[in-house]
Amino acid sequence: MRTLVTGATGFVGSRLVPELCAAGRDVSVLVRDAERYEPPADVTVFEGDLLEPGSFEDALEGIDVAYYLVHSMGSGAGFEERDRRAAHNFERAASAAGVDRIVYLSGLGDDSDRLSEHLRSRREVEAILADGTAELTVLRAAIVVGDGSASFRMIRQLVKRLPVMVTPRWVQTPCQPIAVDDVIAYLVGILDVPETAGETYEIGGPDVLTYREMLVTVARIFEGRAPLIVPVPVLSPRLSAYWVDLVTDVPASVAHPLIEGLENPVVVTDSRIERLVPVELTPFETAVRRVREERSAAEGGVGELERPPADSSR
Repeated sequence: MRTLVTGATGFVGSRLVPELCAAGRDVSVLVRDAERYEPPADVTVFEGDLLEPGSFEDALEGIDVAYYLVHSMGSGAGFEERDRRAAHNFERAASAAGVDRIVYLSGLGDDSDRLSEHLRSRREVEAILADGTAELTVLRAAIVVGDGSASFRMIRQLVKRLPVMVTPRWVQTPCQPIAVDDVIAYLVGILDVPETAGETYEIGGPDVLTYREMLVTVARIFEGRAPLIVPVPVLSPRLSAYWVDLVTDVPASVAHPLIEGLENPVVVTDSRIERLVPVELTPFETAVRRVREERSAAEGGVGELERPPADSSR
């Protein structure tokens, strides 16, 4: 089975490629700058841009399954239009190439809620990709816990820089975060379950937590203390987005769309995937400790160096 990974340099894609290789898949990747990408052994690299028809279509020739892990929040305002164009371009090219299946990592959220721009864009991409001839598998996740996740980075920097927080009401909103390793396990595992083609699944970790509980846990593990959190009902998501701008270095183009969706619960209501692709789910605290250990190892154990997120995945 020949697989193509788009977004191979991103938070999720960079972890997915070596796991697909380890599972014995024939892997190709599509990147915008091949000179800046160091592929694992035996990975075929194609260079192209989904916003430029004619630049990437050769990557899809002979491909059975394509992972679509591309989105544009990190590129600034107007990300919805760019994501729309990229999805249309990819769908047309995948259909023309006869790709059997597309796998898309989307965002968790109830369609009956007032969705944020971020989630509305993800749903639109789902619909565009589903219009093609390839069968689409969608995995919807809330916060993905790992080094490089924009949502987790916001939480990490808030607890590092604000021992006392005046927070909006959304700190009481329930969320079901999932460790990035578990996301990768699902993305790899669905290829062995043909009946997952053409289906949409919700994925989440074993813990349902409020954002307040997540803030406290992250602070305890990274800072050795729990922050004082004072919820204020008048602090709206829009106002709290500007508050995050002042405290973290997550780009506003990434932070604002994510924060707008924090009023709505993001909890798994359909757990069918757990029966089809068994994954030993990682508790939130374990996932956070794993991030801390990875950062410490990467930095030689000398403090934490803040850096921009690899991409804008939740």
